[in-house]
Amino acid sequence: MNKLESRLEKFAFQNKIRGKGPLSLVLVVTRKASEQIPPFAADNYLTPQGGQVAGLGRGAVQSILADHGIDRVLAEEGGRTSRGSIQKMRAYVDFLNELAQEKLLDFDAIEKWWICRVREFFSSKPFSLKVDSSKSIRSIVSDLIEAAFDRQRACPGVMVAGAVMQHLVGAKIATALPDVKIKHEGFSVADAPAGRKGDFLIGDTAIHVTTAPTEALIRKCCDNLAQNLRPLVITTQSGVGGAIALAKNADVAERIDILEIEQFIATNVYEWSAFQQTKRTVTVRQLVEAYNRIIDQCETDPSLKIAMG
Repeated sequence: MNKLESRLEKFAFQNKIRGKGPLSLVLVVTRKASEQIPPFAADNYLTPQGGQVAGLGRGAVQSILADHGIDRVLAEEGGRTSRGSIQKMRAYVDFLNELAQEKLLDFDAIEKWWICRVREFFSSKPFSLKVDSSKSIRSIVSDLIEAAFDRQRACPGVMVAGAVMQHLVGAKIATALPDVKIKHEGFSVADAPAGRKGDFLIGDTAIHVTTAPTEALIRKCCDNLAQNLRPLVITTQSGVGGAIALAKNADVAERIDILEIEQFIATNVYEWSAFQQTKRTVTVRQLVEAYNRIIDQCETDPSLKIAMG
């Protein structure tokens, strides 16, 4: 960590810059200050009436985020101005002046540092799931998985979607087969080093959960077949076509079952709720509770949990 990063970290800690409002504030002030010459005057960052931080709105915040490839909304109100936010703005302007005096005022580096905090903020929140009676179960599951992909795109290098899919499938199996002992593993546990035949081995079926089927996966399915196991690939809607094509190339398409995860989950939800709308929310809640228990058991990142609205 260099000196500038150390100073930024200390400022963020001391001034509690960690929520969506404070992060929106420092992003807007940083961008505005980058267009000016120090020393900076805090009053110049207020509206003419002096009761609000100038330019602090959703549009300004989202424009800055878009410059860094982020399309998620940080704050619907753009960091609504309050007495506390004005105090934070004044403290931040003083801090920028200190950096200028210390010849540490690198606005590109400062903005990128705050953007990293925004990415951390997005990744620290549990996924939100709302059972909307006007939407199909399949689309609700699809929205959840797409949210996982969105977070993954916002945090490059973190395989969020794969973890969510694996543990959703694990929760579904555990709920459907309460008397069967199922071994759940953390998503980062690779199949090969651990000698695993798949993500789950139930009866004579090796279940593989993947966001993007590969030739290596199909080879593993071929290994399953050689061991008299039935391979079942569960993937995304877009992944199904690729998996089928790869299986055809390996001449095993008729021996491998390939299902999309939305359908795999939704079918059981309908069955468990006896096809009654009044029971679906309860059924989904039971599935989410099973999923969250698996996250507690297998993962170190609590942001993978699902919060039902």
